Amino acid sequence: MMVRKILHLFLFAGAYILVSAGFAFAAEEAVVSSSDLAKFGLAIGAGLGLAVAAGLGALGQSRAVASAMEGISRNPEASDKMFLPLILGLVFMESLVIYVLVIAFFLQGKI
Repeated sequence: MMVRKILHLFLFAGAYILVSAGFAFAAEEAVVSSSDLAKFGLAIGAGLGLAVAAGLGALGQSRAVASAMEGISRNPEASDKMFLPLILGLVFMESLVIYVLVIAFFLQGKI
């Protein structure tokens, strides 16, 4: 319940920042070159992408481990059969976050 409230808070804050940034860039007085705007977009995309991937990856991993621990506590004899799929699932989730990290490094290199 508390995690859901925190997630809603972060989503609301992110939406507010994106909307307010759109209003700031729509102002007629602001003179921003397209290259500066492209660099800003790359920086925001890299940072926001990494933050979302890390947060959701951690959330997915915590739910997977919690479910595995619950399953092991209900049936301790099945712990050997649950170990390998759990580790593989965690590895796949973490690899997605690492891919986003690599993409963020590439985007930062273009700035």
